[in-house]
Amino acid sequence: MWLTSLTEQQREALLGLAHNVVVSDGILDPNEEDMLDEFKREMALQPDLASDYLELEGIGEVFDSRRARTVAVLNLLRLSYVDGAFEIEEECLLKEVAR
Repeated sequence: MWLTSLTEQQREALLGLAHNVVVSDGILDPNEEDMLDEFKREMALQPDLASDYLELEGIGEVFDSRRARTVAVLNLLRLSYVDGAFEIEEECLLKEVAR
């Protein structure tokens, strides 16, 4: 959702943040995998592009506008809920990104 409005750097960072969300509860749900694939398609990233953990330090500099942060948070919220459970770890991560 609105991922095409992000810069290349923001797209790659969002994929890393999405990885953080997915692994935060220790369980990889098939619905999460599907949504990660959907993100890659919408952002025109290679389907086989691996996502790695992304440090949150400096994330405000990457998502440097309110619009970019909003797009990131909304999509990460979608990902957080796709497995049917919004865990405390996911909530903490999203609060940090939203700052």
